[in-house]
Amino acid sequence: MKSTSRPKAKSDISVALKPEYRFDYTKAKPNRFAGRVVSGSVAVLLDPDVASVFQNAESVNAVLRALLITMPNRQTTEPRVIEPWTPSRSGQS
Repeated sequence: MKSTSRPKAKSDISVALKPEYRFDYTKAKPNRFAGRVVSGSVAVLLDPDVASVFQNAESVNAVLRALLITMPNRQTTEPRVIEPWTPSRSGQS
């Protein structure tokens, strides 16, 4: 007869999580990246294929500044929402 494994019991969330956690902030370490953040800057997550083209933040900024020069001036107060890029599948619908 073939042996079958029994399904494992699901762990109870109420057992896994405490209702309250007490953190000892005296043991906390300072953020080592805080000094690198410039006021008014925005963090952007690049897709891996795009990130592989650039060596550092300066090269990304240089390309974006060059692109901004080619764009017409837009005087808007709201940021433009751009949908994420998805690769097209040629020959498929």
